[in-house]
Amino acid sequence: MTKSDATDDVGSEKRRGRPTMTDVARIAGVSQSSVSLVLNQMSGARISPDTQQRVFDAARQVGYKLPGTRHQAAAGTDRRTIAYLVDEISTSPHPVVSLDGARDFAFEQDFLVATYVTRSNPELEEATIEAVKRDKSVVGVIYSSIFTRRVTLPKSLEDIPTVLLNCYAEPRKHIAILPGEVAGGFTATAHLTELGHRRIGFINGEPWMDASLDRLKGYRQALATADIGFDERLVRSGDWLPLSGYQHALDLLSTDNPPTALFCGNDLMAVGALEAAQEMGFKVPDDLTIMGYDDQELARYTHPPLTTLVLPNYEMGQRAAEALLDMTVHGKKMKPMTIKIDGPLVLRATTAKPSPVRSVKTGLRLPQ
Repeated sequence: MTKSDATDDVGSEKRRGRPTMTDVARIAGVSQSSVSLVLNQMSGARISPDTQQRVFDAARQVGYKLPGTRHQAAAGTDRRTIAYLVDEISTSPHPVVSLDGARDFAFEQDFLVATYVTRSNPELEEATIEAVKRDKSVVGVIYSSIFTRRVTLPKSLEDIPTVLLNCYAEPRKHIAILPGEVAGGFTATAHLTELGHRRIGFINGEPWMDASLDRLKGYRQALATADIGFDERLVRSGDWLPLSGYQHALDLLSTDNPPTALFCGNDLMAVGALEAAQEMGFKVPDDLTIMGYDDQELARYTHPPLTTLVLPNYEMGQRAAEALLDMTVHGKKMKPMTIKIDGPLVLRATTAKPSPVRSVKTGLRLPQ
């Protein structure tokens, strides 16, 4: 990765030093949802005492601040609500996790988050903003989108403190919190090249989306760093769903010289690729390495469990709430900037060093 890309925007971040629920979940070996239920002591959660103890032990190990130790709001602060506007929340797990991050951070600071779903309806959005502005308890707005994209902010938001989450606007007038997708594509691909793979197929998402464009850029940069030429014949554009991962994996693995590794643009397509590999007689990871992206809940339950890269939605939500409170409550002077949050690699069992790969057509094993 070039220096200019590594420092893509003013305020670009690698990983924040503060421990997160993602860190706790990884150490405890449970889902982030389970961590949230345990640490917030939600009643009615059917989580065994042993699992609860593992979560608390992991939280102490990484120094995670327990919700019970939250700060009190600044003296004299009557506004204790963050308005969280999102275009859609029910069709994907990602915006829900971002909301969790914002809500948990806000609660630690003695603030609440009120969520409004506008469904990309301009009239509903405008009515929602007007209602938010009439609410005297609201300190500011987190304006969020279900997938990373450029947005045109409503003029009615001009006179209320606003932080953008998973979206950006031009001209740059606000703080925007985005996932570090170029770095993510680079990290995922670099893991494969460091294992020794040189023929790496890439099953990407829809080519018009920002996430797909940036992950492809990271893929190409990692290949260049490893002195591996980019081969467009190894790249396919999918639609984020298992069927496209399955179909593109069949196609790539049916060539005379199939790739030794497949990097899939999300975990759902990786699930399809795993099915295709099994159907064609490739044993993962002995004959074929498969890499996912997102670290969705299902990634730990595939056979074998999927190596993937975290899409840091939770940390992004935390950072958005933190930035908004810094501006509005703590009086920090913050210039408009884009802050990119990178996610860590999660090593499981679908990646390994390359071994000779069978040719589907000839039944022979081809040398590297």
